[in-house]
Amino acid sequence: MKKRPILLFAVNEAFFFVSHRLPIALEAQRQGYDVHIAAPGDNVWAPQDYSVSALAGLGLTYHEIPISRRGTRPIQELRTFLALFGLYRRLRPDIVHHLTIKPNLYGGIAARLAGVPGVVYAITGLGQMFVATRGPLRLVRPMVLSLMRFAFGHRNARVIVQNTSDRAFLIDNGVAQMSTTVLIQGSGVDLELFKPAAEAAGEPVVILPSRLIWEKGIQEFVEAAKQLQREGITARFALIGNTHSSNPRAVPEATLRGWADDGIVEWWGRREDMPEVMAQSHIVCLPSKYGEGVPKVLLEAAAAGRAIVATDTPGCREVIEDGVEGLLVAPGDSAALATALRRLIERPGERKAMGTAGRDRAVADLDIDQVVARTMAIYNQLQRGR
Repeated sequence: MKKRPILLFAVNEAFFFVSHRLPIALEAQRQGYDVHIAAPGDNVWAPQDYSVSALAGLGLTYHEIPISRRGTRPIQELRTFLALFGLYRRLRPDIVHHLTIKPNLYGGIAARLAGVPGVVYAITGLGQMFVATRGPLRLVRPMVLSLMRFAFGHRNARVIVQNTSDRAFLIDNGVAQMSTTVLIQGSGVDLELFKPAAEAAGEPVVILPSRLIWEKGIQEFVEAAKQLQREGITARFALIGNTHSSNPRAVPEATLRGWADDGIVEWWGRREDMPEVMAQSHIVCLPSKYGEGVPKVLLEAAAAGRAIVATDTPGCREVIEDGVEGLLVAPGDSAALATALRRLIERPGERKAMGTAGRDRAVADLDIDQVVARTMAIYNQLQRGR
């Protein structure tokens, strides 16, 4: 009996894999791959459906590896590299698909040293490391780029980027070549799950669904809400997501509760019923201040036919053409954000037209089935190129 080719995903969080890449894994399994996932253990807040225990029920093999998303201690980072290298030597995967920066970096080096036949590097946004203008992150950037040039130097590999800005950065810095990069705009969206719905009656509801970290523009959203309330604009503003005290960049829970108690914004917490959340909203806002890949929430908003206000940053502008699917504003500018939100709050006809354009864009370019098919084509290319 012919041995099934082994496809291994290496990721810094099982929750992220389940929420963003599970359809690809299941299709690969259907097409004959033996699918494995290497990730650290569950976070305490991970819902059961997004946990590592859910993977076994789907016939996927899980391998626990130590990865700290934000850790920088040398011994800890060495343990991560050695765990990946040891796993690649034991498992002998045919293809490793790396997701997020540390698996790309450490896993890329390990894959070259272990002789993995085919490698995928998936860039889901360059993040703080490559947009910081000062501080320790900026100082270590040259070293990280040097390591990336080696890690991404596999002879049979593809680099998946989600936006053209990230592609240009990697090529300009000698990390990747145009011939080995593939542009796939985000993780895709289920068009049957997220469908347009008529706006609910009553005050317009503006939502910001996101990890509640400062870099997502939480402060600017709150300041914009304050300004509009001072101007007498009638609307509700809601933050959707949770916060974690272990993350130094997270908005403290006491701050969130204080804003809610003062009537500035509502805090709905983490929600698993995002199609219903989208249906309850009138405008979706993401004033992110750093390099996104393509935020999944913007794909969901477009598919749900909701007008979007976001910042003119890599990733966000991949989904939105200013004035078509929504409005783009400068990052960090709460006054500009308030002006854009006011325009859409006061103009329901324009909101509807932008929501329709967003749905059309989602149907044309952002369907999850397209993302799965294009990723499977990459795997097949790597198999042929061994």
